[in-house]
Amino acid sequence: MTTREDGVVPDSPAGDAAARSDTGTREEHGSGETAPPAVAVEGLRKTFGTGEDAVTAVDGVSFAIERGSIVGLLGPNGAGKTTLIKCMLGMVLPDEGDVHIGGVDTRADPRAAYAQVDAMLEGARNDYWRLTVRENLRYFATISGVEPDSVAARHDRLLERLDLAEKADVAVRDLSRGMKQKVSLASVLAGGADVVFLDEPTLGLDVESSRTLQRELRRLATEEDLTVVLSSHDMDVVETVCDRVVIVSEGTVVADDSVDALARTDDTHTLRLTSGDFDEALVRALRERFTVTAVERREAGTRLEVRADSDDLYALMARLRDRGVTLTDVTTVEPDLEDVFVDITGGSR
Repeated sequence: MTTREDGVVPDSPAGDAAARSDTGTREEHGSGETAPPAVAVEGLRKTFGTGEDAVTAVDGVSFAIERGSIVGLLGPNGAGKTTLIKCMLGMVLPDEGDVHIGGVDTRADPRAAYAQVDAMLEGARNDYWRLTVRENLRYFATISGVEPDSVAARHDRLLERLDLAEKADVAVRDLSRGMKQKVSLASVLAGGADVVFLDEPTLGLDVESSRTLQRELRRLATEEDLTVVLSSHDMDVVETVCDRVVIVSEGTVVADDSVDALARTDDTHTLRLTSGDFDEALVRALRERFTVTAVERREAGTRLEVRADSDDLYALMARLRDRGVTLTDVTTVEPDLEDVFVDITGGSR
């Protein structure tokens, strides 16, 4: 495994890594045999310090990530997310619990387990800036144990898909910040790892470059069975690219589901209603009966935001009809991932 962060991690054996082909061939399983998860975490626990000063950063975390999926790992600052990732990568040894990569126990056989893994951590860009873009890809493929000539076609595709082809022979130090970030991602993918950990992969990218990166991650997951563990503060990126989201708070998993499922945690709805008939007395009356979360006076009339379950929704519409209110606009406000995240963790990102 190679990472874009200082730290000691097990090197992958050349023989194991070289067995991966340019197309990302995966281990064959017998007929009817279920392949193990790409990543499986069971009962991870990590405490720093002792006595009264002890801090439990990871507290009994368990989950599994299926092959070919993109999973967002989220948590507010200090939630234990970074420690959890480093425990999964073998950069921090947990006090308790197990991690399996592709069915291989990382404690029992770390070299074999991490031969399948690459990572770009904490938005770091530790590519060799004096080397060209293509030389970086060849270098990082080599230290992953892969003969670079055997994956030259893969490198060409990565350069093309990440809009780096025209810069392939340019030294990294002469590129823009966004281009350097894309080179880091390409370097992570250069060796054909089965599982990649990406922390803030879109940091420093413009909108179009971010979309290009997201499309490439989805393609690799769909077409080459790549498994991605992605951590980001950009909720739009997570919501767009991830199949599933795991949210960590205070060292434990507090949510683990698809974005759509997380947004449907109950049957309440937020309605945005606009009308010129919303006077002060009616707004006060509505506040007494319903959950009015926002009131905004506008030239076109007053706009209210009201949270209501199904029963309240019918009651609200009946009340407005009885008062002779004419609605000029009615919009259902769907919660996005950021709303869900703040609601679940009770804090900021």
